[in-house]
Amino acid sequence: MLRRITPTGASLARHLIATTSSKRTITSSTRALNKAQDNFTKVLRDEIDSIKAAGTYKSERVIISPQNSAIRVAGKDGKASDQINFCANNYLGLADHPEVIARSKKFLDTHGSGLSSVRFICGTQDIHKDLEKKLTKFYGTEDTILYASCFDANAGIFETILTAEDAVISDSLNHASIIDGIRLCKAKRFRYGNCDMGDLEAKLQEADKAGVRMKLIATDGVFSMDGKIAPLDKICDLAEKYNALIFVDDCHSTGFLGPNGRGTAEYFGVEDRVHIVNSTLGKALGGAAGGYTTGCKEMIDLLRNRSRPYLFSNSLPPAVVGSASAALDLIEGAKTNGLFDSLWGNTKLFRKLLTEAGFTIKGDNHPISPVMLGDARLASEFADKMLQRGIYVVGFSYPVVPKGQARIRVQLSAAHTEEQIRQAADAFIEIGRELGVIGKKN
Repeated sequence: MLRRITPTGASLARHLIATTSSKRTITSSTRALNKAQDNFTKVLRDEIDSIKAAGTYKSERVIISPQNSAIRVAGKDGKASDQINFCANNYLGLADHPEVIARSKKFLDTHGSGLSSVRFICGTQDIHKDLEKKLTKFYGTEDTILYASCFDANAGIFETILTAEDAVISDSLNHASIIDGIRLCKAKRFRYGNCDMGDLEAKLQEADKAGVRMKLIATDGVFSMDGKIAPLDKICDLAEKYNALIFVDDCHSTGFLGPNGRGTAEYFGVEDRVHIVNSTLGKALGGAAGGYTTGCKEMIDLLRNRSRPYLFSNSLPPAVVGSASAALDLIEGAKTNGLFDSLWGNTKLFRKLLTEAGFTIKGDNHPISPVMLGDARLASEFADKMLQRGIYVVGFSYPVVPKGQARIRVQLSAAHTEEQIRQAADAFIEIGRELGVIGKKN
């Protein structure tokens, strides 16, 4: 039989004192924690309020249909509305293509939902290798490596291949993922004006004076906010003159720019003069997710061993691999089935209608067609009014674009009909006159 031990008066007193002290300590810690949380919340709230005051606060709209040229959007009042979509990077309209969806479902059935692992441990399936081979053949390169996104591909390339002995010369309007990737590497950094070949040459000369081992020119193939195509032929000339390598982020040209949709290098006929191409599976190639780097075998081998986003991220889900694989097959026939003609015809028509009405549109006749408005509040108000007329567009302002260069970025697709484009143009013109962006009709 166990005997219950009762604490003596002294020990009980010590116990009560310790317990009380402990409670005081917990209470004090809780107060300190709450004070820190309150301060943190205030800092965050003040920052959000400043964003709202500047007119650059971004709200997300909720789509309740598949991605296409026509979508259904949930309203704040709980009612859904039908919208013509001019926001997506769905350049060829493949995001909901029956063959893309079918291949995605097939791979989900045959290879499961995901690998629960990174590639080098137990996350590589035959379908990953097949897609890498298919991309390599598409570009005519030696090898390709898949990533969870092109952002990850850009984050992993520079620190892997460049050292403090090297230099990277980057276009001033490069995508944020390129900028972030460059920040991670120890190479000397030079920045040249957007598509300014004179400035690029000057920076190449500066790099030479610094006595670097290798020089890498980094540029977007197409600048996503402006629809401007980088002069890759001229960049190649300078690279060869100064013995530099060329890196191109081709997210906004892969699949549709160039005779066979192989991107900016094919568009300029310099495929054999570009050393590294990073791009995405999440735009023209099915619209899901994923990115890749393609180039020489040795570089891809090094990336598999050293690239941190690759080594520490789960492999692409089989369904995503399936959708991208099907999209690549469809792109091979895009020229004969009219997808390319539809995309470029739609682009030409929209730009013509708005330019004739008096709007300023940036870019090089690319499906990205930024309608320039300047003021952030104006861009936001304009986009809201377009939504009321059944045209889904979004205002872009700082920090996505420079201050004073707010715009509505319209993106054309092969899936748009001529009627949809004319309806959008009519809405732009009507609201443009209402808000004083363009002159009244005579």
